[in-house]
Amino acid sequence: MTDEERLRYYREAYGRERLKGETLAGKLAAARQEEAQLAGRLDRIKGSALWRVSKPLRMAVHWARRTGERLGYYGSVRGVLRKLNAKSIERKARARHGTASFPDAEEAARQGKEVFARKIKFSILMPLYNTPEKFLRQAIDSVRAQTYANWQLCMADGSDAQHAAVGAICREYMEKDARIVYRKLPKNEGISGNTNACLAMADGDYVALFDHDDVLHPSVLYEYMKAICDQGADYIYCDEATFRGNKTIDHMITLHFKPDFAPDNLRANNYICHFSAFDRNLAAGVNLFRPEFDGSQDHDAILRLTSRAKCIVHVPKLLYYWRSHAGSVAADINAKSYAIEAAKGAVAAHLRDQGFENFEILSTKAFETIFQIKYEIKGEPLVSIIIPNKDHREDLERCITSIMEKSSYGRYEIIVAENNSTTEEIFDYYRKIQENPNVRVLRYKGAFNYSRINNLAVKAARGDYIVLLNNDTAVITLDWIEEMLMYAQRADVGAVGAKLYYGDRTIQHAGVVLGLGQHRTAGHSHYRVSSNNLGYMGRLCYAQNVMAVTGACLMMKKALFTELGGLDESFAVSLNDVDLCIRAWKAGYVNVFTPFAELYHYESVSRGLDDQGEKAERYERESAAFRAKWKELLVKGDPYYNPNFSLDRSDFALRLE
Repeated sequence: MTDEERLRYYREAYGRERLKGETLAGKLAAARQEEAQLAGRLDRIKGSALWRVSKPLRMAVHWARRTGERLGYYGSVRGVLRKLNAKSIERKARARHGTASFPDAEEAARQGKEVFARKIKFSILMPLYNTPEKFLRQAIDSVRAQTYANWQLCMADGSDAQHAAVGAICREYMEKDARIVYRKLPKNEGISGNTNACLAMADGDYVALFDHDDVLHPSVLYEYMKAICDQGADYIYCDEATFRGNKTIDHMITLHFKPDFAPDNLRANNYICHFSAFDRNLAAGVNLFRPEFDGSQDHDAILRLTSRAKCIVHVPKLLYYWRSHAGSVAADINAKSYAIEAAKGAVAAHLRDQGFENFEILSTKAFETIFQIKYEIKGEPLVSIIIPNKDHREDLERCITSIMEKSSYGRYEIIVAENNSTTEEIFDYYRKIQENPNVRVLRYKGAFNYSRINNLAVKAARGDYIVLLNNDTAVITLDWIEEMLMYAQRADVGAVGAKLYYGDRTIQHAGVVLGLGQHRTAGHSHYRVSSNNLGYMGRLCYAQNVMAVTGACLMMKKALFTELGGLDESFAVSLNDVDLCIRAWKAGYVNVFTPFAELYHYESVSRGLDDQGEKAERYERESAAFRAKWKELLVKGDPYYNPNFSLDRSDFALRLE
């Protein structure tokens, strides 16, 4: 491009952007005017006598509406039945994750006598403020019941004068157990200040964070010692359950089984939460808890500590019990509404520390503290969209038309990788679309091999970023390219995948799980659930790390695709995308699924299903080759899933065996 052409291009781009800005400004002014009018009308309605007397009826209507929305999350009667079945399985599973999972006397003695390669002392920090006696005693007793004995419980008390019993109880325990230390603070310093006071009292090698009204599993420190000694962990966390406030831990409300460390998950959602323990050196030179983030101080601390850690280990066992009672965040985020803004501030501070600028953090429909993060896109790089095709004019035309009509990102090229088409209809369409300078049709001969066709097309691509796209897809969200590109641009990201739906708006793809399904190769999570579904712990509502994404819509840097050797052509049709993603992960990159790039995927329209005849045989061969190639990883399990989930279902139902 000459200087004159470049200048003309920028002038035209500036003109387009200015026109867009003027249009949006007009729409914004009109919307604000309408908002003011509607607000005035609403105030008049709420001030009327009719509004007051109709309150019972409105509450009934709202209940019916909320119930209908909840049922709508499951999409159909079949979806509701599937959810009820999963809940039934969970109720059965709870029995083995509560007190029944505690070690008996013999096992507790064995754990207590085990000699580890390192001598580690845990300092458990428990800030206090007006703690109810029952809750406080249960918390302290759960620490004293630990099978690993080398611990210290540090309690800093900010309770007011009306709750002097808190100090009396702590002093009572101090007399019984020299490992317990207590300090009454001159005044309440808030969650952060009180916890920092606990840290000042600590002399352990590792620090653990414990809420004053929760309960620990007796074996949690023992399990953490194994993680430290066997894996060199300097940051450890476990799975957890929420239980009813005045009940025992066996009265569980929610069981939260977590993935291994996933940085994008953590930025969007404090999934780690409890029970964090870490090498004290990670907190050296920093204020562990920062008062400006009270309400989300743990999220802020976890983000900073994990960014420093060298070996983060997740223990996939339910070892922490989070009490839900009036006034706790576990019961209602609105009990601490300031936590929402604190959480956004904590994530923003972390992103700035990591070098990100001009990002946006938005709450999602899943929860106020589950976020959509919009990263800044650097420049306007060319994106090459590669679409393999054989005949199927109608599908291809629908796909390309949706890209051209619905994509808000302007700098892309479309490469149709033509392979052995025979109908004149499709060649007529090729001639038509190639009148557009942004569209090319490249012809490849030979037997169909999806991997080879894409590899050849990528070599011909002009863009810095490539999108592998099936011809049986159609764009839904206008900014689908931007939503994927903002992740693909990051230096630490390998593949980026979109959220794909069948024509009936049930989910076809929301990330790939290794080992899932009857072939024990890989399967799609949340398969066939409704588009309205929030997903397991809100996972359908935020961008997250996964082991793999589908090649039906996959973005990657062209340079990285080439560096990895492209798609493995021995996987001619199936599992080549999963294999590519695993190789990216093995090379040190994270793969990302984003629910904010949405497309329809009319799967198998082009090539049919792999469940009969020669296609089934070919799929069996490729599955066997995949299992052989990635045997060790499949045995170990998908790090972004959890071994407590069944591999026979895609809806995160628990396994019972």
